[in-house]
Amino acid sequence: MILDKIKETISDLAYSAVSYAENSLSTSSGKEKKRLAITFLVNKLAIATPFKPFVIFILTDFIDKAIENAVEYMNEVRNED
Repeated sequence: MILDKIKETISDLAYSAVSYAENSLSTSSGKEKKRLAITFLVNKLAIATPFKPFVIFILTDFIDKAIENAVEYMNEVRNED
């Protein structure tokens, strides 16, 4: 199903998005970083522009969770070093 493929892509992109936001806004708040990560992720989705708002609306919770999971994972890895 197409939504499953989009979810898989979102999950994969979340790590790059969080890394990008962290590097771009290293001294900013978590909210600003999350907003930038979401913007980065959405811009990288291979979805026609007219459909992006619809997909984002449907998958808002999933996108938030993917970003949060990526942050948790990156924090765990960072703490292991």
